[in-house]
This record gives sequence, C-alpha cells and structure tokens, in this order.
Amino acid sequence: MKKKFALSFVALASVALLAACGEVKSGASNAAGNSVDEKTIKIGFNFEETGAVAAYGTSEQKGAQLAVDEINAAGGIDGKQIEVVDKDNKSETAEAASVTTNLVTQSKVSAIVGPATSGATAAAVANATKAGVPLISPSATQDGLTKGQDYLFIGTFQDSFQGKIISNYVSDKLKAKKVVLYTDNASDYAKGIAKAFREAYKGEIVADETFVAGDTDFQAALTKMKGKDFDAIVVPGYYTEAGKIVNQARGMGIDKPIVGGDGFNGEEFVQQATAEKASNIYFISGFSTTVEVSAKAKAFLDAYRAKYNEEPSTFAALAYDSVHLVANAAKGAKNSGEIKDNLAKTKDFEGVTGQTSFDADHNTVKTAYMMTMNNGKVEAAEVVKP
Repeated sequence: MKKKFALSFVALASVALLAACGEVKSGASNAAGNSVDEKTIKIGFNFEETGAVAAYGTSEQKGAQLAVDEINAAGGIDGKQIEVVDKDNKSETAEAASVTTNLVTQSKVSAIVGPATSGATAAAVANATKAGVPLISPSATQDGLTKGQDYLFIGTFQDSFQGKIISNYVSDKLKAKKVVLYTDNASDYAKGIAKAFREAYKGEIVADETFVAGDTDFQAALTKMKGKDFDAIVVPGYYTEAGKIVNQARGMGIDKPIVGGDGFNGEEFVQQATAEKASNIYFISGFSTTVEVSAKAKAFLDAYRAKYNEEPSTFAALAYDSVHLVANAAKGAKNSGEIKDNLAKTKDFEGVTGQTSFDADHNTVKTAYMMTMNNGKVEAAEVVKP
C-alpha cells in the first residue's frame, strides 16, 4: 500500500527523485551494516502511527509488537531479547526518510519493519541501504519498488496483481460487462491498480474518472456516473476517500457493486461509509478471519484479540509475519548485512498470512482473498488468483 501526501516542493522533488522508475539510487552500502549486540537485537519500527493513513500504521505497529512480545517470551533469538525502537513517520514520506536515518545511525538497529505505504518506503530505503540495514515493508505494493534494491523486502502482493484480480472478479463473478473506473489520481498505489485493471479488463469502461486524496465531495462525479449504463464501480484508492464515495453513491441511489483493492481494509472504511450503506462491496485482502485458517493463524487471532480487544486487519497480520521473517533471518547473524542475506534466502516461510518466499527482486506473491461486505460486515472470503 502507499499514499502520496501533501509535501513542500523541495520534499516532493526529493521523493520523486528517490522513486523514479520504482528504483532508489542510494549509492554504495555498508555491506556489514550495524553489529548485532551480544545481549539484544535491535529492530526499528517505522510506521504511520499518526496522520492520513494512521489506520494502516497503527494496525501494523500492533501486529509487529505482538510478534516481538511472543518471540521474547519464548526466549528471544539465540537467547537474545528483541529491543524495539518505535518511531512514528506521521504518514509523511520525508519524515519516513528522517526516521530511517535516526534508526540506523543513532539507534543502530539491525533491521527495520515498515513503513506501510509505498511512497514512504521509497523515501526510507536509501538511508537504510547506505547503512547496510535491511528494511521490510509489510504492505508496500508498488510495482518495481524493489528493483535494484538489495536491502528492501516486500511482504505482500503487488499492485498489478490486485488490478488483475479485480478484473477477473468483476468479469467472472459479478458478470460486469461495463464498469466505471474511479481512481485516486494522487496515489501511485491506486494508479498502479487502475493501470493493471485497464490492461486486463475485456469489458467496456464507460467512464474513467479520477479524484484526489483529501477530497470529500464526490457528488459531481457520481452524478455523471449515475446517468451511464454500467454494472459495477471499481475504486482503486484508500479507505479515507473510498468510504466517503460509497456513502455518497448509496445516498444518491447508486446500488451497483463497488469493488476495490486492499485499501478498503479496516473498520475505518465502514466508519466513513456507514454500516447501513456499506453493502454490495467487494475488496481484496491478504488475510481473512472469515475462512478456515491454519493453527498458526488461529493462535495469532486469539492472541491479537486478547491483547487489543479487536479484530486484526490484514495489515496487522502482515506486520506480524514481517517481524517473524526478520527474527528467522537474525538467527546466527552477527550484523545487519548477514540478516539481509538470510532474508534473501527465505523460502516457504509459514506465517499467519500463508507461505512467504522472496524472489530475486525480494518481492513475494501471497494468497489473496476477495471479501464480500454487506451492512458493514464481511460475510464471505473467497480465494482468488490473477
């Protein structure tokens, strides 16, 4: 997942330079990286704990901390306790880069978990690479983000994967021959899904409209859509706007299916849409509590509910797995460079979100689910493929 935030001209230019072509040119790295302490292993958290997408970051922080607590209670890694250095990047890409610098140079962490979004991850990875410290984002999905990045690892599927899934689902399951595409034009995440959808969808896109992150009034665009003949609305975007779009569309009498990516995940989407109007909704998730789960996933569910008195989102589950991936790679490692090398060798690691293996570019393809929501509740989850 990723989001583009309001930045100053200088900050925006810097991020554009970092993320151009999905590749960050960060120069040579310190191959050995930071040393692993004799008594503890430091892991940095770089999450969006406040700001525009705090729902993602706070969920990931909770899942990651639960994993740390469990690992430490079980004896740690090679007898060493994990020491967490938790930093809030405030949902700002420039802050994500600054947080990384602080974590690798001041706190001397051996690995970083987060950020949650691709824009923040693209901004953070250069400083992690320079210090020779691996960074794993549980949920950054931008295609090409890891290209040429030895120290960056991604814990979930990419945007193009989601776009293809949505195309197949609206065609095969919803029998939609005509759709409206309504995309967040300020988000690389949303634009990536939309691009893949356009390329894969064989039906007719009767309207291809855009909005911008931060918009709150969608009446004009929805009025235009209402006058057209279509079978479904596809909304690549985040809960902050998507929930409002659902609320306003339903309020105008538009009752067609509304379909989105994993940006719809979380109770915040329902809060924006309202439970009364959040029906006939379909969205992608990397984790589901509504289908039969493995023993490991069941244990995670029980522990998360007990600790936080709430249901875990896919972001919490992905972050939980990301910490365990780092812990597994830290076994026997003397420095952060060795942790990076061990992460790159990961094959078929069994987590609560399924098996993880990193390919040559450090991406992973995971099982995905299409969730069906009615009256603000997920009623079904179906395994889907692109």
